[in-house]
Amino acid sequence: MPELVSLQDNSDGMKLMATGNWTLENAADLSQTLNQLEQQVAKDGAGPLVANIAAIENMDTSGAWLLVRLRRRLLARNIELLLEGMTHDREVLLDEVFDSAPALDADSAPTPRWRPMEFLGRNVSNVGYDMSAKTNMLGRAVWGLLAVLVSPKRLRAISIVHHLDQAGLRAVPIIALMSFVIGAIIAQQSAYQLRYFGAEVFTVDLVGILVLRELGVLLTAIMVAGRSGSAFTAEIGSMKMREEIDALRVIGMSTTDVLVLPRVLALVIAVPLLTVIADIFALLGGGVVAWVYADIPPIEFITRLREAVWLSTLLVGFIKAPFMALVIAIIGCSEGFAVKGSAESLGRRTTASVVKAIFMVIVMDGLFAMFFAAIGY
Repeated sequence: MPELVSLQDNSDGMKLMATGNWTLENAADLSQTLNQLEQQVAKDGAGPLVANIAAIENMDTSGAWLLVRLRRRLLARNIELLLEGMTHDREVLLDEVFDSAPALDADSAPTPRWRPMEFLGRNVSNVGYDMSAKTNMLGRAVWGLLAVLVSPKRLRAISIVHHLDQAGLRAVPIIALMSFVIGAIIAQQSAYQLRYFGAEVFTVDLVGILVLRELGVLLTAIMVAGRSGSAFTAEIGSMKMREEIDALRVIGMSTTDVLVLPRVLALVIAVPLLTVIADIFALLGGGVVAWVYADIPPIEFITRLREAVWLSTLLVGFIKAPFMALVIAIIGCSEGFAVKGSAESLGRRTTASVVKAIFMVIVMDGLFAMFFAAIGY
């Protein structure tokens, strides 16, 4: 194979002469030769290196990338690479490759160092961007709901029923089982600790208030976030990877009406109903354990529960449910739309959806607790 690149040393300094075909079939040999020339230029002295590419017969993106890589590696050594013999087509090609290529190759990049301030700043910036994306998704959902109120025919009732079945009805067994077990555990631990004070009867008060105010809705929301929130992200993310979302936009359909609003409305309806089921089964589990472990018969358990629990206790837990459902649905849909074109991105976004939804549910529960405490409930 003829020599594709050579160095000439003259009075004006070193000059790189490029000839032949800078294409993919010669990329391996070119890369090895350019690496050797780079070391020679760095060793021989400073000053700009002029590269004449007028004699290159053909150049594709691989050849352009090798030239761009050489330029960036020399710049890292404070040596400028000047190009001469450029044509308009090659100038456009090199500009495109230069804009798209990474700054440095992995083998020439500096050793990464942990910079605390950079890490903090990057994460703060990501949090701001994430909040902006979630707020935008919430605005789209509210706008879509207002549009449905103006034009009810835009409401996709069949889609809502489908997601109600998936996120609500099919979640009943696991929600009921989990709540029964949690109620039983709370009752057993409460009775065990209160036995030392001869106050086992207060197990009923503790189970009733804790389940109806906090744990029923919180555990339901966490389970829904892990089950349905992740499903929303995976479904929308898969559609984006297969370019189905782009197809919806091309045919003039609103992605908010088709994908977001049915999921949001279904979850806002399903979570309060699941909360009621969770409360019932948690109290049932607590009642069974109180009867078996603490010798509190069911009639006494029910009577004591009616004295300990007020309507406001039930409402405090029930009011939280739609807001938690809204947060879970918005995060799940937003993360789905943020999926890129790879399976790795889908997995990462699905994981992020679950983590963020659970975190926000717990934060929201804390905010509601402070609010109700402040107004005396």
